[in-house]
Amino acid sequence: MSHALLIIAKKGYQDREFEGVRSALTDAEITVTLASTEAGTCTGKFGGKEEAEIALRDIDVVSFERVGFIGGPGAEVLKDDVEALRIARDTVAAGIPLGAICIAPLILAHAGVLKGKRATVWDEGGEQAAYLEDHGAQYTGESVTRDGLIVTGNGPKAAREFGEVFAGL
Repeated sequence: MSHALLIIAKKGYQDREFEGVRSALTDAEITVTLASTEAGTCTGKFGGKEEAEIALRDIDVVSFERVGFIGGPGAEVLKDDVEALRIARDTVAAGIPLGAICIAPLILAHAGVLKGKRATVWDEGGEQAAYLEDHGAQYTGESVTRDGLIVTGNGPKAAREFGEVFAGL
């Protein structure tokens, strides 16, 4: 059975995105391990509670067949997290599918893994799209964009579709 790592913020992950992505992965018979900055209880934007099994610093990406970042207001903190950036870079270097939804593509952009890639992001007022483009990505404005082994999604409404494309990589 295939194994995916999903990374959420300790506080403020997007509950609906997480549920949509997790259900698409589990429907595809992919086991999901949850990670955050620290192991333990994580709280969603809408009050959901999930248990992160592993801290980012303890992740070896080659233990997984795909690695994904879930968005939400708390995910912006991960954009500057040294371990989150390492995980994004290591995933691409290992040739493992990488995904990010909502604001989380900013993490991938900051890690430098979207240079020369087509990508989408939750974009309010053009700020997030500009951030991707400033970091070498081509912003598509699509709900879900796949470029090679990288898939990005723009928010909760795209969660199921994003999860299905991610599962298919």
